[in-house]
Amino acid sequence: MLLYVSNNTRPDITFAVSQVARFTANSKKSHATAVKTIVRYLLRTRTKGLIVKSDRTYDLDTWVDADFAGLYTQEPPESPMSVKSRYAYIIRFGGMPLVWKTQLISENCLSTLHSEYVGLSNAVRNLIPIRSLVLDTLEQLGLTANSKPTIRCKVFEDNQGAYLLAVNQKLSPRTKYFWVKYHFFWSLVYHKGRNPRGWLIIEKCDTKLMNADYLTKGLTRELLEANRKRVQG
Repeated sequence: MLLYVSNNTRPDITFAVSQVARFTANSKKSHATAVKTIVRYLLRTRTKGLIVKSDRTYDLDTWVDADFAGLYTQEPPESPMSVKSRYAYIIRFGGMPLVWKTQLISENCLSTLHSEYVGLSNAVRNLIPIRSLVLDTLEQLGLTANSKPTIRCKVFEDNQGAYLLAVNQKLSPRTKYFWVKYHFFWSLVYHKGRNPRGWLIIEKCDTKLMNADYLTKGLTRELLEANRKRVQG
């Protein structure tokens, strides 16, 4: 039931639910306590759900974040899962959250840049079909012929290294270990001189304004409430 709620109306509990869901096959008393804590939080914040209010545009905006080896001090160091990183993203359509996801990265990332770039690549992989679906829907509704809407796709990234690698698209000896699968979106990225026809705009985002932050890690109450207000209204 918590998975259903977190996937449909409450992005603010997605990280916590994802963490406890990892132990459904071998749960302990501590996991039951964590589930009760989530339920108590939902009870106290039952009026803080998702507000559906369009900004009257067809823009697709995506926020991407990652937590490099964030479990290392939280889980037993001898566990191979303790060095896993987590990525998360939120895709908004018309100013409203449409899709959000948080997931542990299967491979062991070697740097913060590595984990952030894996998250960026996976977010774009999901953004591409959503953009195609929006364009097809608008065309079927006849909106493209009448109002000619522009689908502006932006991806907000708060890691300087991942941002520069995606925009400048230059490999260096320190980043050549990235697999080719993570660079598949380079031909879609807008660049005034190199690729003016690209539709994917990647912008640098202040960490304090990263809307996907509460999907990657546990935050203090002040930061969580600020993040929740920006995303859910």
